[in-house]
Amino acid sequence: MRAGNIRIVELHNHGLIPYVQIDPSFARVPAIAGGAYDTYLRSYADSVRDFSHAVVIGFGHEMNGSWYSWGYKNTSPADFVAAWRHIVTVFRAEGADNVTWLWTVNQEERPGTQPIRSWWPGASYVTWVGVDGYYVRRSDTFSSVFGTTINQVRAITGKPILLSETAVSPKFSQFAKIEDLFNGVQSQNMLGLVWFDVKQPANGPYHQDWHIQRNSQAQVAFRFGLSQLKIAHT
Repeated sequence: MRAGNIRIVELHNHGLIPYVQIDPSFARVPAIAGGAYDTYLRSYADSVRDFSHAVVIGFGHEMNGSWYSWGYKNTSPADFVAAWRHIVTVFRAEGADNVTWLWTVNQEERPGTQPIRSWWPGASYVTWVGVDGYYVRRSDTFSSVFGTTINQVRAITGKPILLSETAVSPKFSQFAKIEDLFNGVQSQNMLGLVWFDVKQPANGPYHQDWHIQRNSQAQVAFRFGLSQLKIAHT
C-alpha cells in the first residue's frame, strides 16, 4: 500500500475503489492465525487506515479449490478460517475501518473444488462475497457456471455478491455469452463483475488469452452490457 500510494490516490480521485487481493503464497496459513506475521499485518493495516478512503481487500481467494497452497487439500478449512478472522481482527484493532472484506470462492461447477460452507469465516468477518468463474465451454451459460455456487452462498449468507473474476473464452461466441453474463449479473441483483483482462500461458481451458481487446464484437457486447447494468448498492 505504501509503495503504490500515489497511484492509489489517483484511483480515488477518479472515483475508483482499489481492490487488493492478499494471497499467502509465501506464508503458512496456521502461522498467520498464530500471529507470526502480525508486524507486517499491522504495518499494512496502518497504511490502509491512513489512506482513509474505501479499499476492498480479499485474502486467500478460491480457497475451496485445490490449486493453491492455502486451499482445499493443502490447508484445512479450520486453519483458513482462523487466519481470515485473525487478519480482520488485526486490521480492526489498528483502526482500518475503511476496508470492505471480500471473501472469494471459486465456482463449484469446476472440477477439484470442495463445498464452500466449511470455509465460511462468519458474517461479522465478511462484507461482500466474491465468486470466480469462467465461460470455457461452448455450452456454458451464467446458470451452468455460477448457479449452484450462488445458491450455496445465499444458503449461508445474505451478503452482497460480486463476480470478482470472470471472462468468456474467445474460442466461442463471445458476443452472445458476454450478453448472457451481464444479464445474469442483473437478474441475480449482484454488485457487478471484474473482467480478468489477462493473457495467460496456454495450459488448458482455464488459461487462455482473456483480453477483451482482441475482439471488436466482444468490446461492443461489453460496453452495451455495462451501459444497461443497474449496479446493486450496499
